[in-house]
Amino acid sequence: MGIIKAIKLAYEYKKYDDEGKVESTIRAVDGVDLDVKKGDFVAILGHNGSGKSTLAKHLNALLVPTDGTLYVDGKDTRQEENLWDVRKAAGMVFQNPDNQIIGSIVEEDVGFGPENMGVPTEQIWERVEESLRCVGMWEYRNASPNKLSGGQKQRVAIAGVVAMHPKCIVLDEPTAMLDPSGRREVIRTVRALNQVEEVTVILITHYMEEVVYADKVFVMDQGKVVMQGTPREVFSQVETLKKYRLDVPQATLLAYELKKAGLDLPDGILSREELVDELCQLKSKI
Repeated sequence: MGIIKAIKLAYEYKKYDDEGKVESTIRAVDGVDLDVKKGDFVAILGHNGSGKSTLAKHLNALLVPTDGTLYVDGKDTRQEENLWDVRKAAGMVFQNPDNQIIGSIVEEDVGFGPENMGVPTEQIWERVEESLRCVGMWEYRNASPNKLSGGQKQRVAIAGVVAMHPKCIVLDEPTAMLDPSGRREVIRTVRALNQVEEVTVILITHYMEEVVYADKVFVMDQGKVVMQGTPREVFSQVETLKKYRLDVPQATLLAYELKKAGLDLPDGILSREELVDELCQLKSKI
């Protein structure tokens, strides 16, 4: 079993009337199967309302399934006695870092999680330094979070999760409120955690360029997983993605349009560098 395994996972939001009776239900997640291995970098895509954020909240038991089962590090999230272990195994980073940062000094904020876990004081400061260096924020350890940019705040929020030594980090649209520079900072940090520290990463996003380096991509629509595969396999299906109201990376779209115009290009080009290489090879054949 992988570190995250969902079996026919479903979740319903209930709307109640003034008398407390169920007026209607919305099935936000509908029969989702997932199997995420330790050390994987998995991206989950979908337009607003597709169910991806509801799914994210299940991954550290903020929500528990209406139907089906979700295992995190082998623990069934529906069983209350597993709650502590589930949340130790899977750390969450949300859209707005201001909702996650509570300390008045960066290093105090990062140490808050380990302190609540009962980690000895000496080890807490070791973890604070380790995690801040890991995300490139050690030099800001004595700064006030209020003085930081959006991207820097988000990296501090990630450091706070890393300091708790989770086996998996779930990032629910962590760059949604950031400018392009901040988005690049955060994604670079996430990739380093995955590649160097071998932390399992589950990235929920609607920015296509952020998932190019993922091991596997899941696409959600109306609560279901409607596509899955490697980034190249998924982004090769431009028209299908458009049907689900999703874009593709700019380089992929340009290559797709050039191919439609008659150029002999492969499907699923993911980056500008890859596109340039393919065009240069075509030119050399002329």
